[in-house]
Amino acid sequence: MPHDSNADQSQVITLRKPAATDGPTIWKLIRACKPLDENSLYANLIQAEHFRETSVIAEIGGEVVGWISGHIIPKSGDFFVWQVAVGEKARGVGLGKTMLLDLIARNAVKDAPNLQTTITKSNAASWGLFQSFARLIGGAMHDEPHFIREIHLDDAHPTEHLVTISLPPAADRQRG
Repeated sequence: MPHDSNADQSQVITLRKPAATDGPTIWKLIRACKPLDENSLYANLIQAEHFRETSVIAEIGGEVVGWISGHIIPKSGDFFVWQVAVGEKARGVGLGKTMLLDLIARNAVKDAPNLQTTITKSNAASWGLFQSFARLIGGAMHDEPHFIREIHLDDAHPTEHLVTISLPPAADRQRG
């Protein structure tokens, strides 16, 4: 993320790959970002360790303020974004898009033809983020019901729509 060299360094956002030791901090961030699904602390630890090449942490002054977990889908090679969390301190500055740009430029993701995620119809913040991201990169975006409330989710959770965004060729991806 561009910043003024004279800016207060306590407000500079840095992005990095997670480590297993980030698991508890990620878990706390997600819990503070209602209504995100809360995974177990152990799940966040595994994400941070096993999927570090396809996940990102954002920090301001050493404090974790953002997190995206993702992985490459084995059969398709698409990049699946599992969860996006932006803490209150970092909202409204485009951090979600900045983290997504960082991820699609990484070696582990650069050959993915598409970005996929699932979103419930009521999650306006996620729809806004991914629509804005698709416009930014010039990617076509479409969605369809995927995990159906009555079939997959035991009527306990709204239907998740599979969102697919076409990604630019690897040579055209730049870090944000």
